[in-house]
Amino acid sequence: MYKLTPFVLNTEGKHVGEREIDALLVQPGDVLKVLPGSKVPADGVVVWGTSHVNESMITGESAPVPKEVSSVVIGGTINLHGILHIQATKVGSGTVLSQIISLVETAQMSKAPIQKFADYVASIFVPIVITLSIVTFSVWFLCGWLGAYPNSWVSENSNCFVFSLMFAISVVVIACPCALGLATPTAVMVATGIGANHGVLVKGGDALERVQNVNYVVFDKTGTLTQGKAVVTTAKVFSGMDLGDFLTLVASAEASSEHPLAKAVSDYAFHFHFFGKLPSSKDGIEQRKDEVLSQWLHEAEDFSAVPGKGVQCSINGKHVLVGNRTLITENGVTIPPEAENFLVDLESNAKTGILVAYDGDFVGLMGITDPLKREAAVVVEGLKKLGVHPVMLTGDNWRTAQAVAKEVGIEDVRAEVMPAGKADVVRSLQKDGSIVAMVGDGINDSPALAAADVGMAIGGGTDIAIEAADYVLVRNNLEDVITAIDLSRKTFSRIRWNYFFAMAYNVVAIPVAAGALFPFTGLQMPPWLAGACMAFSSVSVVCSSLLLRRYRKPRLTTVLQITVE
Repeated sequence: MYKLTPFVLNTEGKHVGEREIDALLVQPGDVLKVLPGSKVPADGVVVWGTSHVNESMITGESAPVPKEVSSVVIGGTINLHGILHIQATKVGSGTVLSQIISLVETAQMSKAPIQKFADYVASIFVPIVITLSIVTFSVWFLCGWLGAYPNSWVSENSNCFVFSLMFAISVVVIACPCALGLATPTAVMVATGIGANHGVLVKGGDALERVQNVNYVVFDKTGTLTQGKAVVTTAKVFSGMDLGDFLTLVASAEASSEHPLAKAVSDYAFHFHFFGKLPSSKDGIEQRKDEVLSQWLHEAEDFSAVPGKGVQCSINGKHVLVGNRTLITENGVTIPPEAENFLVDLESNAKTGILVAYDGDFVGLMGITDPLKREAAVVVEGLKKLGVHPVMLTGDNWRTAQAVAKEVGIEDVRAEVMPAGKADVVRSLQKDGSIVAMVGDGINDSPALAAADVGMAIGGGTDIAIEAADYVLVRNNLEDVITAIDLSRKTFSRIRWNYFFAMAYNVVAIPVAAGALFPFTGLQMPPWLAGACMAFSSVSVVCSSLLLRRYRKPRLTTVLQITVE
């Protein structure tokens, strides 16, 4: 629980003070102060201040969203820098976050319980066995009563009734469906343990069973296919300025900014100048970074941040602009055609262009991107080889989404989709009876994770996403999606063998227990021996399930060779 600071208004409607109240006491219409680094307490509208807000938990967008007067803010998102005064419009169950949670709960409750094959077989097998036992007793008793077999077959201490009853009891004992009942739970128990050893946590046997027949795997983009960390990928100068001087200029301007992209620029410039000159230990580099930057950067004067556009300042008495295309053009700076073409190419490759102007002249630009996970493309190709159709589902814009999808090899892209819409997309894929798996990490993915037949949450994701999912990929590695599917298929292949052995054993053993060989060999299976044989069948099924402990996860280099069993 945290406290909020609503403003006190006088009779003229002006702010004359502020006080702290419990978060539960916030009402629509309250004006609240949101400090840098804190969460927005409720859905509302900005009435004063400018800042950037991280809304990735709701929209999936990796880039912070600029906020100014009249901008809408969502409860639970994070204010990155700058103080905001917001007027609450929705609180409690009416907020977007609460609605997402409600969607998750509804999707979870709507899941139909899976029907176990063993229950179905047992419901047919048990009545059949009882019927066979009765028939066995009746046939032997009637044959004895009618004298169809010699009296020497019946011992002196017995009679026709007891003689017939022993066959009937042996049939019931040896046909006890213990092995059939053990076929599934023993294999599932072993498989879930094996999955945990490989970083794949399975929340139940139902999820393990469903994923073997999955037809679609739907991936979130930010933080799932990508690393969720902005980095500079390229820097290019379009003037006579040296690249090192260009990076120094940009880093000096961004040093006073709290924008997440500013850190990526600063890190890139720092490593360009100093990587290799400092100790090889990463800790050593980080410990000396601030000290080195303070000695290296130029002093920036008259610094100001322009929300949604970039920053501007004065360095060495000359005006510096660092930001997007809008900031540059609004200040009367002409972007050269070759730079414009380069920028378009960056945007087409899912990169954000940061343009730089110095003293009224365009000098260069930098490309910033959220890198793909190294295994993403191979995992997507591996899914295709498994007969699974990959889909990318994101709240990002179409150009970025299509560029990322092209890079990883996904043809089916659904972009600019809000959380409730993500669940609707999953349901649309399920309409034809297809089994859909969803892989995500954020709160915005939670409704889709719950609506999917199989939800897979990245281990480093949010708590609500992990709660909504059926699988947790502890290592944050997309290879484990392949592991989950492959392990499920191997497990249920083993279960089918268990069923075969259990049923084949009964098919062979029941006629023997019923006395089919007695007229020819004189061999009779007493109930105690039938019990021992029944126990042996159960042991054999357990041992068969334990063979799953020899499972080895498919390696990234060989995943493309996996075939559907």
